[in-house]
Amino acid sequence: MREESSYQGRRERKMRGWAAARIQAVLWALLVCAGGACPGMAQTGPQDSPLRFTLKQAVAASLQKSRELSLARLQYETSREQAGLRRAEFLPNLYTGSGVAYTSGFPLLAGGGAPALFSLSYNQQLFDLPSRGEVHAEEQKAEQQRLSIDAVRDGVIERTVSAYLEVSKVRRQLELMRRERESAQKIQDYMRERMQAGYELPIEVTKAQLTAAQVERRLVQLEDQEETATDQLRFLLGLEPDQPIEVVSEDIPKAADETINNLVDEALRNNSEVKQAESERAISEARLKGERGGYWPTIGLIGQYNLLAKFNNYDQFFNKFQRNNFIAGIDIKIPIFASRTGASVAFARADLTAATMQVENKRAQISLDVRHKARGAREMDMGREVARLELELAQQNLQVLQSQYQQGRASIRDLEAGQLDENEKWLAFLDADFARQQAQLDLLRTTGQLAQVFQ
Repeated sequence: MREESSYQGRRERKMRGWAAARIQAVLWALLVCAGGACPGMAQTGPQDSPLRFTLKQAVAASLQKSRELSLARLQYETSREQAGLRRAEFLPNLYTGSGVAYTSGFPLLAGGGAPALFSLSYNQQLFDLPSRGEVHAEEQKAEQQRLSIDAVRDGVIERTVSAYLEVSKVRRQLELMRRERESAQKIQDYMRERMQAGYELPIEVTKAQLTAAQVERRLVQLEDQEETATDQLRFLLGLEPDQPIEVVSEDIPKAADETINNLVDEALRNNSEVKQAESERAISEARLKGERGGYWPTIGLIGQYNLLAKFNNYDQFFNKFQRNNFIAGIDIKIPIFASRTGASVAFARADLTAATMQVENKRAQISLDVRHKARGAREMDMGREVARLELELAQQNLQVLQSQYQQGRASIRDLEAGQLDENEKWLAFLDADFARQQAQLDLLRTTGQLAQVFQ
């Protein structure tokens, strides 16, 4: 018996040791995971935490992540390189080469020239007005592409601000609709109790149910609208599709100049479409000037060095053989009769006339758009003011109903109906305020003031 009890004691001590070892291993695993060895678990918290953006922070992030803006910058660099390619025609060019050829009879090369062991040639265009005009045209094209960067930037800013304001508006409307749903449910329960008590007809319960169903439908529509606007904002900000974001209720500033004439002048100076039309006219002017220069001579520098060999039979056809030969000078070409020059000038002149007319049409169109949008923004301001006064009146009516309810002169149905009316006026005010902001945003883009306002 004593040996059996001692055996059982040793077995229990072994079991306790194994259990302690298991517990220690589990604790070590938990510590390692908490220390960062389990990256999937460590990233769960920060990924679920919402990112908060102000309006200017959202604009800065969208400009930094925009693929459209990056593509426009790459296209601008391509235009600059293309202008540099045309400019290279007026830079020095030096070529060298060597070759061996068997000649029979007079020393000749395929394509002309004399066979040489080594050759070195130099050329540089000094005076060529048509080519110089093309260089200026390509440089102006690069400038036009730079202006397109500004247009793309303004488009990104406008879409980001619009999406940001829409998310802010819809989320506030969702809060109001959830309160309105509670009020509609209270009215429905109240009317059902009164019908069961014999004080109301069933039609009144049906009306209350219809109101509650309309509220639910509006709530579902707003939820879908909120998800769509938030997805659009995430895309513009370069975030993951499931990344939560928070926005701040902000208002956009008005245009710097309040009078319509000042807004028109600002638009004609800064509007990207007007600038691009003027750049296109400058391209046509450069080409016309260059084509007119086709009546003038072209001047260039030339030079060549050849190292000759006797096995090409030079000593049989020339009185004296010289191994090293060099030529340098000026190449002048004077046009006497060039049919292409006259046709090119006529085409460039017609193109300039069309570009000038396009600038005038664009300026007139922008002036008309600014006047129309300025009047529209003023109407939106008045619409917002009317919605604000209607909301204020609904809030005052609700205060009166609350006072009457406390005095026993109004029912809970009247009180909740007043709450519903106040919520509807809040929704109408938010829609009117968003419409005013959209009109102001459109006016800022037309006048070319988006960048200076939001950057």
